[in-house]
Amino acid sequence: MPLQQDQITAMPARDTLALEGFLPYRLARAAEIVSRQFAALYRERHGMTRPEWRTLATIGQFNRITATEIGAHSSMHKTKVSRAIRSLEARKWITRQTDETDRRIEHIELTCDGRRHYSDLVLLARSYEEKLVSQLGCGNAAQLETGIAAIEAEL
Repeated sequence: MPLQQDQITAMPARDTLALEGFLPYRLARAAEIVSRQFAALYRERHGMTRPEWRTLATIGQFNRITATEIGAHSSMHKTKVSRAIRSLEARKWITRQTDETDRRIEHIELTCDGRRHYSDLVLLARSYEEKLVSQLGCGNAAQLETGIAAIEAEL
């Protein structure tokens, strides 16, 4: 049976969840804010979506990689990776080569044009990160880094 309005307002505080104070929600919200700000920069500069820039960044980091490896490294679903690869290929920023021993696998690399855009993305990302650290202050940024590392190590 659903609760009546007077029962809802009379609930003790321990039975409610204030999202603005819930750490997992706050982490997700902060990450989304930072991600949206960075998204505006690379979208304006290169017209890329979030999956496209993450795919480009991953390929640039490893030089030669498969779609499965991109998904694992970037924590993106395979359909998002696949769409990003098609888009980057249409821009002629990447090439795909079928593996000689397993034709189901394609190795992906940046083209010269792709490498140029990747280099610009690196500069843009480093600049954004420096601005973010500056806004936080070195002490807060270091504490945040320590906290994130602890979450990654424990979870």
